[in-house]
Amino acid sequence: MSVARFAGVEPFGIEAVAAAAGVDPDVLRMENLDTDIAPPRAAVVATREAVGLDDANSYLPFTGLTVLREAVGRRLTEQTGRAYDSAAEVVISSGGLAGILSALLATVDAGDEVVVADPTYAGLLQRIRLVGAVPRQVPSVVVDGRWRLDTDELARAVGPRTRALLLMSPTMPSGLVLTEDEWRSVAQVCERSGAWLIYDAAMEKIRYDDRPYLHPARLPELTERTITVGSAAKEFRMIGWRVGWVVAPRAILADIAQAVIYNTVVPSGFAQLGVAAALTDPDAGVAEAVAEWQRRRDTLLAQLAGLPVVAPDGGWSALLDAQACGLTAPELSRRLLDHGRIAATPMTTWGERVAPRYVRLVFSNEPVSRLESLRERVTAALSA
Repeated sequence: MSVARFAGVEPFGIEAVAAAAGVDPDVLRMENLDTDIAPPRAAVVATREAVGLDDANSYLPFTGLTVLREAVGRRLTEQTGRAYDSAAEVVISSGGLAGILSALLATVDAGDEVVVADPTYAGLLQRIRLVGAVPRQVPSVVVDGRWRLDTDELARAVGPRTRALLLMSPTMPSGLVLTEDEWRSVAQVCERSGAWLIYDAAMEKIRYDDRPYLHPARLPELTERTITVGSAAKEFRMIGWRVGWVVAPRAILADIAQAVIYNTVVPSGFAQLGVAAALTDPDAGVAEAVAEWQRRRDTLLAQLAGLPVVAPDGGWSALLDAQACGLTAPELSRRLLDHGRIAATPMTTWGERVAPRYVRLVFSNEPVSRLESLRERVTAALSA
């Protein structure tokens, strides 16, 4: 018998799609957030050189290696304009999601509410439930073919039990990039409610069409309310390193660090040194990778022109509206695999009102040459 906290926790759905796709090389693998673009060379070299070194094979320091904490602190200071003390306001976590869980453990109690977007990454939704809190989901809306956050709904979602807002930009899975006005709406509700903003920065540099970047902590109302959780997995293509970080004012970072230490301790020292190399490498290949992902996004949008796909402004995936195709998301997912040889995850458990009508198409792991077959494949699935 499961304990109560698991009552609302549901599977990703990704594993089932991946298992059904098997190892057929003809299948477009669009079900999981992977990429075939290599990590920074400097990161690979630093990691290899560190494997086997005694000081890279230790639990200490529990809050992360000094060189990595300092690199993260400099990054956040440059992004926000606020000086962060790397010794007291930065902690290294075993991946970004471990940092998210620790931030939630430090900010919410059982029965508290955490505001998120709909759709949102299932890994965020379920972690809210795992700590005993309740996700309050604010719908994303499509305006002129692009995703926007419904700021009126956002204002209505915040109530007396709200302790935190957990937001990404770009979001997963929709690719919504919050505008300055949307961030200002977030700032207003945080200030009014006294809530923390937990900012999942996993994809913050993966923005297309020269979309401007604003770290929310640059806004005065959010400077001391923002907990930034970052990761090397997406921007630096370092998925297997499992290294993340949490940066926050010291008053809350002390509790977050305790949660990190007693949850997973730290990632391996050699992985931390690899990420430090990526963060300090002026040629980490981020701009080139983003340009390639944009070419893939543009190919997907061109291939699916006229179909109900919503253009993402960032991130690694786009959403195709199954309901507008006259199908449920699980039905469309099955047809895409059976008749189009496309592995795509239904967003059934990634939100409550918006997400369940969509399937996700991840374009970051397939080259343009293979994505150019999308039209033919999707047409075959819809006409089956």
